[in-house]
Amino acid sequence: MKSSKQEIEKRRTHLLRLLEYRESMSVEELAEALKTSEITIRRDLQYFQQQNVIDRHHGGASLNKMNFTTNIFSSNLALHKHAIAKEAARFVEDGDTIFINTSSTALLVLEYITAKQVTVITNNGRAIFCESKDNLYVILTGGELRMPKESLVGDFALNNLSKVKAAKCFLGCSGISLKGGFTTAVLQEVAINEMMLKNTIGPRIVLADKNKVGREHSFSSGSIKELTYLITDTQASDVEVKALRQAGLKVLQVPVTE
Repeated sequence: MKSSKQEIEKRRTHLLRLLEYRESMSVEELAEALKTSEITIRRDLQYFQQQNVIDRHHGGASLNKMNFTTNIFSSNLALHKHAIAKEAARFVEDGDTIFINTSSTALLVLEYITAKQVTVITNNGRAIFCESKDNLYVILTGGELRMPKESLVGDFALNNLSKVKAAKCFLGCSGISLKGGFTTAVLQEVAINEMMLKNTIGPRIVLADKNKVGREHSFSSGSIKELTYLITDTQASDVEVKALRQAGLKVLQVPVTE
């Protein structure tokens, strides 16, 4: 039986939300999560690819994050990410050198920094597409380019990071919890995150929307004790936020204006 327009829109919205959370998924994973056929998923992905909302890769897809947040199909999770990034930018002071990892939320911090003469060291290849600002000096770590996130990883990136001390770091994650700590779904990014934490003199700040608080992923990048702040939104799990605070992590929760 042919699906109604409402059912199609609901499925496609759910698909985008899955990609927001997981960042990259295979056709098989999407079909299983959405309880539909792989043919249907490929059709949906083709639809979004034509709108330049996603990037296709062999066997799956990831979000095109430069275009996704302005697309009509973007969920209110984009608003959460912007609210978190705006709050994080308040920590940046004149003359700071800061680390930013491959997180889409962390990269959004660049939009909201008003401090002067700020040096940004990042392994996020998408930084080259960010609007140029007179107050920011953006330096890429270099390294092996890993798709589809366009992250820079490997020994070359680590060697360059090892020579820098940052005043603060702003790190996104795949999950953060009292039990699992600060985790990522990408093995190659663990060493980068660890180096950024190690070489940060001041506050170590993790940015995580409501869907990542209380969740664990495959690879640990650090313990809660290594972190200074978690910036999340007011819809994050109350139980997990309380537990993290009791463990000594400073948790800032920002409201989101719909």
